[in-house]
Amino acid sequence: MKFVFAAVALLAVVSAAQAQSVTERVADVLAGAEPKGFSGEVAVGDRDGVILDLVRGQADRARGLPHRAGQIWRYASVTKQITATLVMMQVDRGLLSLDDPVSKHLPDFAGPSAARVTIRNLLQHTSGLPNPDDTRANSAGVASFYTRPGRGAGADGAALSYCAGAPKAEPGARFAYNNCDSIVVGEILRRATGRSYERLVRENISTPLKMRSLRYAAQSRAGIVGYDGAGNTEPVLNIATFGAGGALFGTARDLLTFDRALAAGDLLSSRSREVMWTGEPSLGYVALGAWSFSSELANCKGDIDLVERRGAIGGIQVRNLIAPKFGRSIVVFTNNGDFEFGEIWRQSGFMYDLASAAFCDWNAP
Repeated sequence: MKFVFAAVALLAVVSAAQAQSVTERVADVLAGAEPKGFSGEVAVGDRDGVILDLVRGQADRARGLPHRAGQIWRYASVTKQITATLVMMQVDRGLLSLDDPVSKHLPDFAGPSAARVTIRNLLQHTSGLPNPDDTRANSAGVASFYTRPGRGAGADGAALSYCAGAPKAEPGARFAYNNCDSIVVGEILRRATGRSYERLVRENISTPLKMRSLRYAAQSRAGIVGYDGAGNTEPVLNIATFGAGGALFGTARDLLTFDRALAAGDLLSSRSREVMWTGEPSLGYVALGAWSFSSELANCKGDIDLVERRGAIGGIQVRNLIAPKFGRSIVVFTNNGDFEFGEIWRQSGFMYDLASAAFCDWNAP
């Protein structure tokens, strides 16, 4: 019994030393990124919880207020990753199939390709539907679609009517990033379950996982205000117009909680998670609501499987990166809309350095 206790105590000491080492390495990466414009929050977690939560720079430049751990950020297009998870939950329950056409669940959707666009197309951005980014921009450069007023502007009749307009491409023909895809998926979820998108998030994600900060945007700005690289405040837009494609917001720690539950199999069957995380090489390794690929990292043995979700609205950028093998994830938020993250697969830049620092401590040769 004494031996077992001693072994457990030793393990705790080793784990604490390892966590401190990760913190030091991530802090070094942030120290190098701050002069290049990084301002925001980085959190790293694993199966046991949060390992580190570090901030740099200012949240409000006009008032000189620094960033603080636990502040509220807009999740932007990381919302799409949560939306894809909600879809796969319904697949597990037999309510939806990825090969269902839009017309099966939205018979009143007037789009000419509604009978051929599938849920899989929507989650992979191969639907060919109209793109809200193409609506006329105002003097601040914001597409008019994203300035429409209202809390439900991301799932109202005007949004769905626009998304049902003339297609830009044949379904499945090519990848084209498009918020209409997620807006239509959100409506399919509502019709199939009889619950609003907001309620589905609350009942299936935030409440069971105790993500107390996770909310659906009810105002133009949610969380920290963003800036461009020159320090100008982002233009005004209505976050709610992004609907199931970008209207969620919350803390970095709560996003780590979601990652942990997803990686641990607490949200989906292993089959559904595998399908959701299978990247398609011909589409740039896009999976369902995320990108899934393998890459070398500094001081890791061999290629590491990674699941990445990016987001950006206005002057806020976010990265959510999961390494399933390690059960470890990184969440990054910055309020510099022009900050350069680099590309992990090119083995250079901020995210490559950060992933190497966070994922490769115990796997080094």
